[in-house]
Amino acid sequence: MIDEVIMLRHGRTSYNLAHRLQGQIDVPLDIVGQWQVEQTGMELAQRYYWAKAGNIVENPEQLPQPGHEAVVRSSVEEYRKASASQRRMRVISSDLFRAAQTAHAFADILGLPVELDQRLRERCFGRWEGLTYEEIRQLDPDAFRSWRAGAGGEAQYGVESRTHLGQRGAQAVNELVNQYEAERIPTTLMLVTHGSFMAATIQTLIGLDPEVATLGPIQNAFWTRLCPSYNQENSKVAGWTLEEFNGRPRIAALTDWANGPQELRNPSMPVATPFPALV
Repeated sequence: MIDEVIMLRHGRTSYNLAHRLQGQIDVPLDIVGQWQVEQTGMELAQRYYWAKAGNIVENPEQLPQPGHEAVVRSSVEEYRKASASQRRMRVISSDLFRAAQTAHAFADILGLPVELDQRLRERCFGRWEGLTYEEIRQLDPDAFRSWRAGAGGEAQYGVESRTHLGQRGAQAVNELVNQYEAERIPTTLMLVTHGSFMAATIQTLIGLDPEVATLGPIQNAFWTRLCPSYNQENSKVAGWTLEEFNGRPRIAALTDWANGPQELRNPSMPVATPFPALV
C-alpha cells in the first residue's frame, strides 16, 4: 500500500531559461539542470537510502559479489533482516526526456528502476508551445494578460485549462496509488513530472481550485510530499494531506540555484530571471 507520494519537478532546460513554453515538447536538461537534479538526487537518496535495501531484497542479483577467490560472499540475508527492507519505493516518471533524466539522477544511486508513464506529462500549451513569453505577448497582448492573470485567455489557443490538467493529474495519481492497494508492504511512490502539472494536480488532490495559484510556483528540481488516506470499506484513496511543499536540497540555500555554480556557466549563457511581470 502506498502511504507516501513524492512529486519531483524536473531540472532546468534551455526553454526554462528563455521563458519559452515547453508544454509537451521534448526538451532535455541543460548543464545547470543536470547539476540541479544531481544535487537533488543525492539529497533524496540520503533521505530514502532505505529503498536500496528493499530493492536488493526484491532483486538479490543486484547485490555486487566478489570474485571466486573471496572467502566471504556479500550477504543478501543482511538486507533481508534489516528493518529498511520492510518498505519499498517505486519511481515513475513522465515519459518526456527531461523528467526521465531527473528520475534517473535519483533512482540510479539506489539501483531502482524507472517506469515511464505518459499520464504524467506537462500541461499542453497548444499553439503557444515553443513560444517565449514575449512572443506570446506580441502575438496577442490581451490573451497574454488574461492568461497571466488567471482569467483563461489562453483557451482560444488550445491551451489545456488548469482545471482539466488538475483533474487528469489527480486521476493519474489516484490510479497509480490504487494499483498497490493489495500489497501489504508500505511503499513510497516517487513521481517525477513537471511544474504546471504538479501545481494543478496537488491543488486538486487537496481540494483547492487549480485555477488559483494558491500554493505558488514550484522550482526546478524541488519536490512536494503528500500522504493519502484510505476508505476503510474498499481500500481506495479517500483524501490527501500535503506534508511538504517545495522541498529542496540544502545546497539550494547556499548558492544561486537558478543559475548553478559559476564553473558551469559560459559567456554566452543568459542569466536566469523571474517570470515576466504583468504589464
